[in-house]
Amino acid sequence: MRVTELKTFVVGNPPPYSGGRYFIFLKLKTACGIEGVGEVYTASFGPRVVEAMIRDVFQYHVEGSDPFEIETLWRNVYGRGYSMRPDISLMGVLSGIEMALWDIVGKAVEKPVYKLLGGKVRDRLRTYTYIYPRANEGHTYSDPAVYRDPDAAAERALEYVAMGFTGLKFDPAGAYSTLDPRQPSLERMELSEAFCKRIREAVGTKADLLFGTHGQFTTSGAIRLARKLEAYDPLWFEEPVPPDMPEEMAKVARSTTIPIAAGERLTTKYEFARLLQTGAASILQMALGRVGGLLEAKKIAGMAETHYAEIAPHLYCGPIEGAANIQLATCSPNFLILESIETWSGFHTEILMKPIRWEDGYVIPSEEPGLGVELNEAVALAHPWNGTELHLVPVYGQVGKGE
Repeated sequence: MRVTELKTFVVGNPPPYSGGRYFIFLKLKTACGIEGVGEVYTASFGPRVVEAMIRDVFQYHVEGSDPFEIETLWRNVYGRGYSMRPDISLMGVLSGIEMALWDIVGKAVEKPVYKLLGGKVRDRLRTYTYIYPRANEGHTYSDPAVYRDPDAAAERALEYVAMGFTGLKFDPAGAYSTLDPRQPSLERMELSEAFCKRIREAVGTKADLLFGTHGQFTTSGAIRLARKLEAYDPLWFEEPVPPDMPEEMAKVARSTTIPIAAGERLTTKYEFARLLQTGAASILQMALGRVGGLLEAKKIAGMAETHYAEIAPHLYCGPIEGAANIQLATCSPNFLILESIETWSGFHTEILMKPIRWEDGYVIPSEEPGLGVELNEAVALAHPWNGTELHLVPVYGQVGKGE
C-alpha cells in the first residue's frame, strides 16, 4: 500500500465563525483507493502559504510512502532541513498529514484509530464549550454582551447547562496583544472576578468553570488574578503566562489552588515534557492539528500519566481535528474533558458526511474505522476562503486603556 495523491481544502467558516475564520483540511489517497482526512492547525501564515507547505512536505516525504510507517515518516519530517526542534508551522502540517495516515490505516484494518492506540477506555467523553453569543447576537469577533457583561454570561451559562454541558469556559481578562505579558488592570481583575461570581451563583455545582487568559500576564500579575478567582473554585486557570517559559508558569502553579491548564500553543513531546518536569501544568491541552499528530499526542498523554497529570484536548478549528481529539480521548486513561464547539452543530455538521455524535454533554465515540468522520467535499468546495486575515489576530501593540 502506497500513498499516491493529495488534495487540500481551505474552507471559509461562515458566520458566526465558531472555531475560526477558516479551516485547512487535506485528504490523502492510496494507490488501492483508501482515503484519509486530516486537518492542519497553523495560524502563523496565511492558509495559501500553508497549502504550499503541505504540498512540499507531501512531495518530499509522503508521496509513495507506506501509510503504516508513521513513526519513520514523523522523524523524517521533524528532522527535515536538520532543524530537529519543535517548529509550530511544520508540526501543524505534519499533524494534518499524520492524522490522515491514521485514518487510512484504520480503514485498511477496519478499526477505529483508538482501537489501534490501546483500545477504548470509556464509552462517552465529557465535553465543555466556550460561552458563545446566541446565533442572533453577532459573531465571535464582535463584542456581544456575553463577553463583557457577567449577568449576560451567567444567563447564557444556564442555557448551556440545560443542554447538558458540565464545563463552561470564558475569558473576560481582556484582549491579548503582541506586547504581552503585562499586568492585569484593576478593572479587568474586578470584571474577571464578577464573571466567576455570577456564573458560579447561576450554575452552582452543575458545571465547572474554566477560566482562560491566552497567556496574557506576567507571573506576578497572573498570581494576583488567580487569588481573586480562587473563591469560585474554577477547574482550571488556563495558560496564565506565555507558553515559552514553563518555569514562570510553575511559579503561578505553586502560588494558587486552581489547577493550571496549558498546551494549545505547544508542539511535540519535548515542549510538553518541560511543562511536566517544571510542574507548570497538571492539565495538558494538546491541539491534535498542531502538536504533531495522534501518536505524538498519545506519547504526551503517557508522559502525563507518570506525573498524575490529565489531558483536555484543545479545539479551536474544524471537526476533523475534533475527530482526532475524540480518538485520543477515547483511548487515554487520564482524559479529563474535551473541548467542543458548542454541540458540533451548524457548519461543523454540514462539512461532514455524518455529524459527530453529541448527547447531553458527552461525545459518543464512533465505531466507524479510522477517524470516524468523512469530509463532505461538495460543502468544502462550496465555501472557499477568500479572505486575507489570519485564523486569529491579536491586538497589535498596546491594548486599550483599562486593559
